[in-house]
Amino acid sequence: MFHAIFDTVKGCQMMGQAKIGIIGGSGVYDIDGLENAAWVTVETPWGAPSDALLTGRLDGVEMVFLPRHGRGHVHSPSTVPYRANIDALKRLGVTDVIAVSACGSFREDMAPGDFVMVDQFIDRTFAREKSFFGTGCVAHVSVAHPVCERLRQACLAAGRAQGVTCHDGGTYLAMEGPQFSTVAESKMYRDSWGADVIGMTNMPEAKLAREAELCYASVAMITDFDSWHPDHGAVQISDIIATLGANSANARGLVARLPAMLRARDVCAHGCDHALEHAIMTAPDKRDPAVLAKLDAVAGRVL
Repeated sequence: MFHAIFDTVKGCQMMGQAKIGIIGGSGVYDIDGLENAAWVTVETPWGAPSDALLTGRLDGVEMVFLPRHGRGHVHSPSTVPYRANIDALKRLGVTDVIAVSACGSFREDMAPGDFVMVDQFIDRTFAREKSFFGTGCVAHVSVAHPVCERLRQACLAAGRAQGVTCHDGGTYLAMEGPQFSTVAESKMYRDSWGADVIGMTNMPEAKLAREAELCYASVAMITDFDSWHPDHGAVQISDIIATLGANSANARGLVARLPAMLRARDVCAHGCDHALEHAIMTAPDKRDPAVLAKLDAVAGRVL
């Protein structure tokens, strides 16, 4: 199976053809206008993904859509099978991953309805598997710059063309959940740590995408101000749902504009698709064959 996958991914890089993967969060469950749409089941060594994956073509570009929480929102942020999701996208030949997710804001100027094109993360999750690697095959990748700048700029341009107020950069604090922040936590994240938005799903997703040598960008859709805000308690759930609906429509519009911007693709100038080049630390004769078999899609290029 690996050889077919490798040929697909290698072909995408050498021939300049992108294959875009969309990980949809709350309220974003499909892609409008997808041609030859089909739901496919993908088996991975890391278990089943969140759901079947929707494949097809949009404006002549191959697309894959994965509902992060599963259709019907069956997975909590802590139980999303992040490793299986990223592995499944890689197996289908995806080269570029755009994560779309709802979030809260720590900034007055980042208001509900705005989108933030995230460029940094603070990972506060603790109950999730965060790496494909471990005993039997140890690897360390850099996530100093966890978002692909080329992909992030494309999302920024697409969002602005859609007419959304888009913020160029921001730090996303990933909390474990499923509960929201206390006021004390919210103030600390905002005032002491300098975070801009807060959500529950982009970690370890971004780290795993880097380990899988996939370009990754995050579109954070603001639904409300976090609990630091003096008016937070007055927000009605109906207001949040209305904002979520508008955000979802704008997110679908953003996605529809991406194929024209990402159609041509070469080797990533930021090194995302070569992140494992010097990352494997375990000596070849010490690598566990069973572990290597699980890494066929994720790390087959270097193994």
